[in-house]
Amino acid sequence: MIMNNEMPDRWYSTKEICAYLGISRDTMLVWIATKNMPAHKVGRNWKFKVSEVDEWIKSGQAAE
Repeated sequence: MIMNNEMPDRWYSTKEICAYLGISRDTMLVWIATKNMPAHKVGRNWKFKVSEVDEWIKSGQAAE
Protein backbone atom coordinates (compact mmCIF):
# COMPACT_ATOMS: atom_id res chain seq x y z
CA MET A 1 0.00 0.00 0.00
CA ILE A 2 1.37 3.43 -0.98
CA MET A 3 1.03 6.11 1.69
CA ASN A 4 0.84 9.87 1.14
CA ASN A 5 0.75 9.56 -2.66
CA GLU A 6 4.45 8.55 -2.69
CA MET A 7 5.81 6.40 -5.47
CA PRO A 8 7.74 3.37 -4.27
CA ASP A 9 11.46 3.28 -5.04
CA ARG A 10 11.04 1.41 -8.31
CA TRP A 11 13.69 0.10 -10.69
CA TYR A 12 14.68 2.49 -13.49
CA SER A 13 15.77 1.41 -16.95
CA THR A 14 18.94 2.53 -18.71
CA LYS A 15 16.97 5.04 -20.78
CA GLU A 16 15.22 6.46 -17.72
CA ILE A 17 18.39 6.83 -15.62
CA CYS A 18 20.23 8.50 -18.51
CA ALA A 19 17.37 10.99 -18.88
CA TYR A 20 17.27 11.52 -15.10
CA LEU A 21 21.00 12.29 -14.97
CA GLY A 22 21.18 14.04 -18.35
CA ILE A 23 23.93 11.75 -19.63
CA SER A 24 24.46 9.46 -22.62
CA ARG A 25 24.30 5.67 -22.51
CA ASP A 26 28.05 5.53 -23.18
CA THR A 27 28.77 7.78 -20.18
CA MET A 28 26.56 5.61 -17.99
CA LEU A 29 28.44 2.46 -19.03
CA VAL A 30 31.80 4.13 -18.31
CA TRP A 31 30.57 5.23 -14.88
CA ILE A 32 29.41 1.69 -14.07
CA ALA A 33 32.80 0.27 -15.12
CA THR A 34 35.13 2.91 -13.65
CA LYS A 35 33.30 4.87 -10.95
CA ASN A 36 31.27 2.14 -9.26
CA MET A 37 27.93 3.64 -10.23
CA PRO A 38 25.30 1.54 -8.43
CA ALA A 39 23.66 -0.66 -11.06
CA HIS A 40 22.19 -4.13 -11.11
CA LYS A 41 22.37 -6.46 -14.09
CA VAL A 42 19.07 -8.22 -14.77
CA GLY A 43 19.58 -10.58 -17.67
CA ARG A 44 21.07 -8.39 -20.40
CA ASN A 45 19.66 -5.16 -18.95
CA TRP A 46 20.94 -2.73 -16.35
CA LYS A 47 18.48 -1.57 -13.67
CA PHE A 48 18.88 1.28 -11.18
CA LYS A 49 17.37 2.54 -7.95
CA VAL A 50 17.26 6.33 -8.02
CA SER A 51 17.84 6.46 -4.27
CA GLU A 52 21.12 4.51 -4.69
CA VAL A 53 22.26 6.68 -7.60
CA ASP A 54 21.42 9.88 -5.69
CA GLU A 55 23.38 8.64 -2.66
CA TRP A 56 26.34 7.71 -4.91
CA ILE A 57 26.37 11.23 -6.34
CA LYS A 58 26.07 12.86 -2.89
CA SER A 59 28.94 10.73 -1.57
CA GLY A 60 31.28 12.30 -4.13
CA GLN A 61 32.14 9.04 -5.91
CA ALA A 62 30.70 10.37 -9.18
CA ALA A 63 33.27 13.19 -9.18
CA GLU A 64 36.33 10.98 -8.69
